[in-house]
Amino acid sequence: MHEVSIVIPNYNGIKFMADCLDALMKQTQEDVEVIVVDNCSKDGSAELVENSYPWAKLVRLEENFGFSRAVNEGIRLAEAPYVILLNNDTEVHMDFAAELLKGIRKSDDIFSASSKMISFHDRERMDDGGDLYCALGWAFARGKDKSISQYERECDIFAACAGAAIYRKSIFDEIGYFDEDHFAYLEDIDIGYRAKIFGYRNVYIPTAVVYHVGSGSSGSRHNEFKISLASRNSIYLVYKNMPLLQIILNLPFLTAGFAIKTAFFVIKGFGKEYVAGLVKGFSMSEKGKKVTFRWSHFLNYCRIQLELWGNMVRLINR
Repeated sequence: MHEVSIVIPNYNGIKFMADCLDALMKQTQEDVEVIVVDNCSKDGSAELVENSYPWAKLVRLEENFGFSRAVNEGIRLAEAPYVILLNNDTEVHMDFAAELLKGIRKSDDIFSASSKMISFHDRERMDDGGDLYCALGWAFARGKDKSISQYERECDIFAACAGAAIYRKSIFDEIGYFDEDHFAYLEDIDIGYRAKIFGYRNVYIPTAVVYHVGSGSSGSRHNEFKISLASRNSIYLVYKNMPLLQIILNLPFLTAGFAIKTAFFVIKGFGKEYVAGLVKGFSMSEKGKKVTFRWSHFLNYCRIQLELWGNMVRLINR
């Protein structure tokens, strides 16, 4: 059995795939399985993997099912007890897999470990040092655009960024896999949130280094597709993971958060797309898969609530 499996979801990523896989060939972690799950790409990237990288397992899906479905397919096929999810627009350091594996093995209560994601085009600046989520209903990348020297310590985070993170495979059977209703965006916050409800931790491992281009599949930081999906999923995320009393407790903050985001995207010229996404989120939540409240998880909900408030203060102060 492999020690760790690396799952790479791909959709029309031919301009990134060779660099991504070439870097993986240099890993110091010897027993690594690589699985590329292709979302029906039309640009020849699946053929590139098949013809030039025969050591990587290629899974072809019959249509573009999105990030969540693709990684779920890879996780279920993975032979190792630990699974690394890796975006195709990345270049990993040679010790990347070994450091993530070392980090997640430090405690049995760790569900996921996020890597030190550095901007591909400015390697003195952070891209993501683990994801945070706050009472405003906002998720944000810890350390975004800040100096990499400020993020050298391991710490607990709200959720791992699934663009370059390791997960303990056995816990998926307990808490569920990535929610395929998300399609893409905030699915990593959702599963990290779910893990915390069940009492597990998510951590940041600064010695696991990866360089990330960003928006490799969607094409840009702000676009209609991304904004619509992210706003829809932000409503679904709240509905799914917060019990009713917690939603009521956070309602003033959530209302303010969504109002501020609406104004921001109106200014950016994407107000219609953002609001339409919110509306879809409410209709999606009516039939969604809400996490069942259990009294055995009550203290975990309390810890999460304190973290939501703390992260809101952290966001405002930065």
